[in-house]
Amino acid sequence: MTVTGVRASARIVARADGRGGTALPVLDGEGPLALRRTRSTGPGTKVMVVGAMSGPLGGDRFTLSARVEEGARLHVGSAAATLALPGQAKGEARYDVRLDVADGAELHWLPEQLISADGSDLRVTTRAELGAGARLVLREEQVLGRTGEQPGRLTSRLTVRVAGRTVLDQELSCGPGAPGGWDGPAVLAGCRAVGQLVVVRPEFAESAVEAQVLGECAALIPLAGPAVLVSAIAPDALRLRRLLDAALTRLGRAESEKRPAART
Repeated sequence: MTVTGVRASARIVARADGRGGTALPVLDGEGPLALRRTRSTGPGTKVMVVGAMSGPLGGDRFTLSARVEEGARLHVGSAAATLALPGQAKGEARYDVRLDVADGAELHWLPEQLISADGSDLRVTTRAELGAGARLVLREEQVLGRTGEQPGRLTSRLTVRVAGRTVLDQELSCGPGAPGGWDGPAVLAGCRAVGQLVVVRPEFAESAVEAQVLGECAALIPLAGPAVLVSAIAPDALRLRRLLDAALTRLGRAESEKRPAART
């Protein structure tokens, strides 16, 4: 008997409701990609991705897309970490994320960590297409193995385009079968957690952020166009999150998100 993996997809469309808020005309998930709208204290709308099944497993194909239309504000998170596991089906699993943010729209894409368990084989691709006046906060975190185990094979590609121009296109492969040196001093230096933070704001085009070293394990790098990249490595997921949160605070985004809504 031939064993095949699970095919699942989910779609989010966020649209300005004409009253200063954001509506969700499309919120559609299936199988392991369940979507839930949750309470939001700000002007935007918040959606959580809830893992309804284990995975992705070997042979699985997951696709998650989000479109934020002009004037809308969307915050997407996940209820728990994603755990890549070996499965009965042979071959790599794939998890493809497609983000489309229109001019004058804003997206915060802040999922929990992706954990690469021993024996797994996962390829993740994240592609964000932004209009010239779009805003984006995107966090990506990978953890290589659970406590006390070796990692699986994990390949992650992140591409960000603004107004049709590529500002970031990078790929990292880790674990068994990855190109030599991935765990050496030039890449992860023995660390078990690696993450990226991409922040896109129109004002960066006029007032560029200077490159900065953020301690021993993180760096802030201005990109071509209105965007910056923070790359960080850490011994574990907790310290990685602290590094990325500190960088977000440095850029001024975290403080504005915590600001209470105005009372009427």
